[in-house]
Amino acid sequence: MRYLHAMVRVRDLEASLRFFRDALGLVETRRKDVPQGRFTLVYLAAPANPEAEVELTFNYDDEDYGSARNFGHLAFAVDDIYATCERLQANGVVINRPPRDGRMAFVRSPDAISIELLQQGEALPPREPWLSMPNTGSW
Repeated sequence: MRYLHAMVRVRDLEASLRFFRDALGLVETRRKDVPQGRFTLVYLAAPANPEAEVELTFNYDDEDYGSARNFGHLAFAVDDIYATCERLQANGVVINRPPRDGRMAFVRSPDAISIELLQQGEALPPREPWLSMPNTGSW
């Protein structure tokens, strides 16, 4: 058995690509447009782990997916949690649970999907502005 991908439905494909690709740093591995089925699939992966993909499913017809809290979260190991959070903030992403401990942070995609960021290896030494930053919203 081999892990293939996790699928998440998205309401705005371009906003989701700005989040997952541009802000989070995933790389598009492939794309499949299926106009007769009225959907597009975009597969993304972390550069260091290309075989484990996230599939963004964009259905052409409007549909309410709810708050997405029933999904849980996607988790990614990052080389530098502070640099990752800084890049996300620079792209307009709210850091819902800042990396106060130098180890873990949470953000949400444009479709309210929780993304857990975990520092690869040992936690980084706690530092500002993260150390005193409060939680924002939910994740």
